[in-house]
Amino acid sequence: MKRNPADPVRRQACLALHAVFNEGRSLSALLEQPTLEERGRARCRALCYAACRWRFRLEAVVDRLVQKPFRRRDARARTVILLALTELEYLDGAPHAVVDSAVTLVQDFGHGALRGVVNAVLRRFLREREAMLASVDRDAALAAAFPPWIAQRLGVDWPEDAPALLDASNARAPMTLRVAARLGRDEYHGRLAAAGIDAQPGPGRADLQLAAPCDVSDLPGFAQGDCSVQDSAAQFAAALLAPQPPERVLDACAAPGGKTGHLLEQGATPERLTVIDADAQRLERVHGNLARLQYDGVRGVVADAASVSDWWDGELFDAILLDAPCSALGVIRRHPDIKSLRRADDLEPLAALQSSLLDALWSVLKPGGRLLYATCSITRLENEEQVAAFLERTADATAGTVSLPVGRPVSVGWQILPGEMGCDGFYYALLQRQSGPASA
Repeated sequence: MKRNPADPVRRQACLALHAVFNEGRSLSALLEQPTLEERGRARCRALCYAACRWRFRLEAVVDRLVQKPFRRRDARARTVILLALTELEYLDGAPHAVVDSAVTLVQDFGHGALRGVVNAVLRRFLREREAMLASVDRDAALAAAFPPWIAQRLGVDWPEDAPALLDASNARAPMTLRVAARLGRDEYHGRLAAAGIDAQPGPGRADLQLAAPCDVSDLPGFAQGDCSVQDSAAQFAAALLAPQPPERVLDACAAPGGKTGHLLEQGATPERLTVIDADAQRLERVHGNLARLQYDGVRGVVADAASVSDWWDGELFDAILLDAPCSALGVIRRHPDIKSLRRADDLEPLAALQSSLLDALWSVLKPGGRLLYATCSITRLENEEQVAAFLERTADATAGTVSLPVGRPVSVGWQILPGEMGCDGFYYALLQRQSGPASA
């Protein structure tokens, strides 16, 4: 008997999820590949994001449903089940259609012998859903769909806020715009309203948080640089560093360039701004974003920012933005695959990298200059503890004052937690170099 073909959207979603879960690949990079038409891409994205967001709760359900673990070569069959459970539990999927599609998919992937298993497992979930989920939810981390190590880490670092942090990290983040300084937020807010796009001001001076996401092509003047997509918390970086002409400014680890463009809007001179990224393709994205914002003349360097001798031309900088590589635990709501990609033993190597970047970039900062250290993390190890250790070993470094309309002061610097006034989780510390002989 001829069987119906597999749903191409569900098939593509399963392939992407398998690559995230089993190969450690980035979901956003996978979804950039144009394999489906526009409506199919949107549906595939919704399936993948929901599956990544709720994976750990549903994986625990699969463990209770499957008596005999799948062999490694049958891993795609487990992904098919996980995707089906995601649809049934979180996306209001029609049970009959979801189960039938899963059975077809597992055969399409070459696991025909498991069709009966997949069918039986999903139908058992439909019968025993309430009891099954109640059993899983006895574990607080699994109930929140987080790997235990992240839940434990947040419980230690933020004992009073941890439950709210887990909830906020599972919520959908707003699409947030940064309005070009030449326009002003109020003027652009009116243009959005005229275009039928509902938005409200965020906690900053130039941010507008949309009531619903839209394609950037629908945003008035986007192609001409009238606005950029950037989270409210990330928009504080340029204001805190406050570049002024003719200062020499460095944006280290610059890609994809949102903060670079904002530095220019805040007063940095293009010819006096240097941007660095270790990835040539990512640096191209920076230049593309700057071109849309109608800026040119910025010096771009493909290099490891910590290897100063490979890229520094000998002239010290007045101001440095170090948006450091980090665990990104503050942006899980935007990138739920972080739950699957990040490991507990990643934190110490990341902290070591952040430390080396701080030390290296300090050596090219002028006496009297300033360095803004930023991460999209919410672990104290990467944030206030990192900066405190730097201050302890660096005699000519002092911590400047940071005060923002959202978040809280911590022992050193300022921490914004996910969900506060619509923001991502972000950390800032403004470091000032005392006047005196340079130690470059």
